[in-house]
Amino acid sequence: MRKDTSTNTRRISVRRTSPRPWYAAGLRFECTGCGYCCSGQPGYVYVTEEEIGALAERLRMEIQEFETQFVRLLPSGEKSLVERPNGDCVFLDLYSRRCLVYEVRPRQCRSFPFWPSQLRTERDWEKVCRTCPGCGRGRVYSQEEIEQLARLIDI
Repeated sequence: MRKDTSTNTRRISVRRTSPRPWYAAGLRFECTGCGYCCSGQPGYVYVTEEEIGALAERLRMEIQEFETQFVRLLPSGEKSLVERPNGDCVFLDLYSRRCLVYEVRPRQCRSFPFWPSQLRTERDWEKVCRTCPGCGRGRVYSQEEIEQLARLIDI
């Protein structure tokens, strides 16, 4: 509390909470299996040791063999799945456009499209909606669900 010397009364500083996010009413999303999030420009699909283990088990491979074939070490020390030369995820089936490891896909994949970079503004979300046919349709994810998914990985 601050004391106001001009009126000799106490003022209470009220700390305002940040305004509700633009998506406070929720966002619609339903995966259509189009493969958009698994293809396109080169980038990173970050994976943890736990995720590497689950993926290796799914493919019935030893972890070391899996890492040699499907993981690359980044300059930051983090690990990422390798990609095909065109930028597509190595686990995207070329014909069906479905994920071959969907049940154990990394947290980055599980949290799409609710990445912080795509939730900053309504305009960022609209950009994703123009390319992902599942955005803007399907069930409504609550603000709490969206923020929980967004915390899985900082993209």
